[in-house]
Amino acid sequence: MELWILIATIVVIAAIGLYRFFKARKIMNTLSEEEFRQGYRKAQLIDVREPKEFDGGHILGARNIPLSQLRTRLQELRKDKPVYLYCQSGARSTRAAMMLHKKGYTDLYMLEGGFKKWSGKIKSKK
Repeated sequence: MELWILIATIVVIAAIGLYRFFKARKIMNTLSEEEFRQGYRKAQLIDVREPKEFDGGHILGARNIPLSQLRTRLQELRKDKPVYLYCQSGARSTRAAMMLHKKGYTDLYMLEGGFKKWSGKIKSKK
């Protein structure tokens, strides 16, 4: 009996994970670094990492709106302009995109591999 409960729990968790993965792919475009570079200057470039991570280095021109503050700072983002998101590896960007999509944002893009894969210009506070 306990084994069936464990198996059912694992199946439910896997199903939720797959649902989120495919939903995220549907609501935003994941861009290679080259594609990201071509469009982010005409968009709202948002770093969703925490302030200490941002201060340690970020893409030139990015604004820091941490995922933990995004819900309360939505008024800082325009719905009529593309939103380019990135975090350290991609997990927080995906969560941010899902949150923004629920609030009516439709033109969403994410940097594939996140900041750790970025090879372009960066700015940091020393």
